[in-house]
Amino acid sequence: MSRRSEVSAGILAFRRKPRLEVLLAHPGGPYWRNKDEGAWSIPKGNVESGDLLACAKREFNEETGLVAAGQFVALSPVRQKSGKVVHAFALEADFDLVAFSSNKFEMEWPPHSGKHQSFPEVDRIAYFTLATARRKILPGQRPFIEELVVQLKT
Repeated sequence: MSRRSEVSAGILAFRRKPRLEVLLAHPGGPYWRNKDEGAWSIPKGNVESGDLLACAKREFNEETGLVAAGQFVALSPVRQKSGKVVHAFALEADFDLVAFSSNKFEMEWPPHSGKHQSFPEVDRIAYFTLATARRKILPGQRPFIEELVVQLKT
């Protein structure tokens, strides 16, 4: 399946403590190890059924170890540079990040070594102020933050 036909769904958690902050996830694995600005994402994953919110909740739990519950607000989907369409749901939640844990994936590392290693899908999560989050998030997902700000002002 090409990335142009892939669809993902995720959750943009936010809190107001005392300023608006959003929760972002840093991808795990050796490729992302030394990348920071422009590398973080909302916790998300591929949609395996037609239920975008159910997928977003499942992926959020798998990637963070946290359970997303409450009032969800659908945000406008975005198309990332790769062609993948990402659907997001905003959720006001002040999670205890000490409970963070992520599922793992396996890959050959180092490349062409014949050795396989296991890596966390997400190696860390954090709440960021809007200014910092705008720098850290993948550029293609920045519209989620901007739409959240607009929606919270109404």
